[in-house]
Amino acid sequence: MRRNIVHSGADALIYEIRQIVAIAKQIESLGVEITWENIGDPVQKGEQIVPWMKDIVRDLVGMDKSWGYTATQGDPTTRNFLAERVNERGGVQITGDDIFFFNGLGDAVAKIFGFMRREARIIGPSPAYSTLSSAEAAHSGYEHLTYDLLPEKGWMPDLLDIENKIKYNDSIAGILLINPDNPTGAVYPKEVMQEIVKICEKYDCVLICDETYAHVNFSSGGSIHLSEVIGDKVCGMALRSISKEFPWPGARCGWLEVFNRKNDPSFERYIKSLLDAKMLEVCSTTLPQLSIPKIYSHPNFIPHLKMRNEKFRKRAEIATSYFDGLEGVQVVEPKGAFYLTVHFPKGVLNKKMNLPILNAKVSEYVNSLLVGAKEDRRLVLYLLALTGICVVPLTSFCCDKDGFRVTLLEENEEKFHWIFKTLRDTIKKYLESA
Repeated sequence: MRRNIVHSGADALIYEIRQIVAIAKQIESLGVEITWENIGDPVQKGEQIVPWMKDIVRDLVGMDKSWGYTATQGDPTTRNFLAERVNERGGVQITGDDIFFFNGLGDAVAKIFGFMRREARIIGPSPAYSTLSSAEAAHSGYEHLTYDLLPEKGWMPDLLDIENKIKYNDSIAGILLINPDNPTGAVYPKEVMQEIVKICEKYDCVLICDETYAHVNFSSGGSIHLSEVIGDKVCGMALRSISKEFPWPGARCGWLEVFNRKNDPSFERYIKSLLDAKMLEVCSTTLPQLSIPKIYSHPNFIPHLKMRNEKFRKRAEIATSYFDGLEGVQVVEPKGAFYLTVHFPKGVLNKKMNLPILNAKVSEYVNSLLVGAKEDRRLVLYLLALTGICVVPLTSFCCDKDGFRVTLLEENEEKFHWIFKTLRDTIKKYLESA
């Protein structure tokens, strides 16, 4: 073409969680039954939507209003309802005007970074959730800036690393948190979040917290929302969604809660640009927005959350126990979300490790992928070829640590145990092959 039309950040748009599906599909076509542990879709893994929730949505479908446009910023009744819930927690106070709906948080993330000045960088956790890290990298045209999560400290953020990187890099305009965290399942206590707020205040940075899994939290401390700790000085945003907690991932319904927007003219103008962008597409999906006040205020909703959290707590405990005593493997028991990260300390995995793949066609295909592959990706490919269990390499989460992420979503109890026993046994053989 007469001009190069490719964005400078195009190569940063990597989403291994989905991309590994193509490899798994090819292996499936060669005769291996696949167990999909790559993506956090509770419905795909067999979770049944509770009847009372279906009744609410069914009634809304019968209302003509749910078929039309809603306000650009989101349904006013729903926004006011959500603002009241924020205010009831204590902490910073907001109104319905501080809430913006999007077609899922993927849409919100694209807008957040797409309308941010290119030179302004947001530092995020490593391991990182791919949607966030890729969007930040793509908007800047450079690699995503990260701070370390420390497996030896339960995947807590390295606060000294955060402050040093902000102190010596004035292009950093904000800090990104994911709480509860994806992919590690860590839940940040109030004290850790308060320390990060202090760093933002000291260096005049915005604080963004992805709270997708805010109510998928089975830690002893429970959910701590950004609104409860941010105070009245730091500008910030919480990213919320119904996809994981109802669960309704196919609704593509997420929203931003904006805090202290009038504290800084630059931040206020930036938030206005997000609303201006929303006006160009008229509005986000109506039906899911209308369901939120009805479902959140239903008498069965809190018991529903408690039941699910207890289910995931037990699964996290069981899954972690399968790796107890396995030398060379480090697993921190998750406290939120529905993922478990299997970590291999530096030097444990190497390219000499391998296992025999008896299916000749699968062996030929996988061997072609092993050339130049990182150590943890090699293990993931062997797991896929030998067991059919499809997990995601940890290095694909903007991270230099070896490992993989697996979900806690399998509803069939017998198969759940099979997944983690098979992972343990196969990993043990792989580590012993060197």
